[in-house]
Amino acid sequence: MIGHLEDLCPLAPLHNPAHLAGIKAMQAQVPNLPQVAVFDTAYHQTIPPHAFIYALPYGLYETHKLRRYGFHGTSHDFVAQEAARFLHIPYRNFNAISLHLGNGASVCAIKDGKSVETSMGLTPLEGLVMGTRSGDLDPALLGYIGQLTHKDTAGVVHMLNHESGLKGLCGDNDMRSIEKRMADKDEKAKLAFDIYAHRIKKYVGAYAFVLGALDAIIFTGGVGENSAKLRQAVCRGLENFGIFLDEKVNANPRPGIALLSQARKLPILRVPTNEELAIAKATVQVVKGL
Repeated sequence: MIGHLEDLCPLAPLHNPAHLAGIKAMQAQVPNLPQVAVFDTAYHQTIPPHAFIYALPYGLYETHKLRRYGFHGTSHDFVAQEAARFLHIPYRNFNAISLHLGNGASVCAIKDGKSVETSMGLTPLEGLVMGTRSGDLDPALLGYIGQLTHKDTAGVVHMLNHESGLKGLCGDNDMRSIEKRMADKDEKAKLAFDIYAHRIKKYVGAYAFVLGALDAIIFTGGVGENSAKLRQAVCRGLENFGIFLDEKVNANPRPGIALLSQARKLPILRVPTNEELAIAKATVQVVKGL
């Protein structure tokens, strides 16, 4: 299993090497302790083929399994279950758009409690603008950037993962700092914020139409839970679609799960995620079966 995870490091270069280091360190300290690898791709295995297969030569999928896998599944599943419980809707009937927004960010369309679409792809690079990741872009840019910068493919991919996103746009990948700079009329910080919010709004619209019916929009993750300004920017202008943010509540939400929408409108929820708890529960289930 460790060898297989090492082979997959290029698909998640910000995560897998660090996780493997932790696994090996624990093996050295407590060699007989069972360890469980809980993959946040697992929740997205319900996505249908028309949503996970790329429009590439089909042999690349058949032979190499090149497809959308998605990430943040433990978080999306956890907050969606919490939201369904809060709204008194059976999870098997729950439809929602889950926005996990942080240094890494992704959107998930949840239908009847199952993931049917998500913004991250084969790797965590696809989708939203993130702290240091570019998110969606024209694939032809990879070759062109290589020509302009004299970088090989690995160098360009490193740039897209580590030097792009908010950091590439304004030199800062901390949303708290970016909002402070915006208050001081920093134009690059405002541009980075606007691009970040615009990309989220595009996905909200797309996934609302994919689902057809919505029970809630969920904000979670470090930015989604804590940035009232970002939630406001994402929801602004969506009133024609029944999305009405309560500005006063949004500015100062209650601790824990908070309803941020106006009365009798589509529920907009701030739901604190707890990936550690979700991973612990999954680990217990696996260990009990050993």
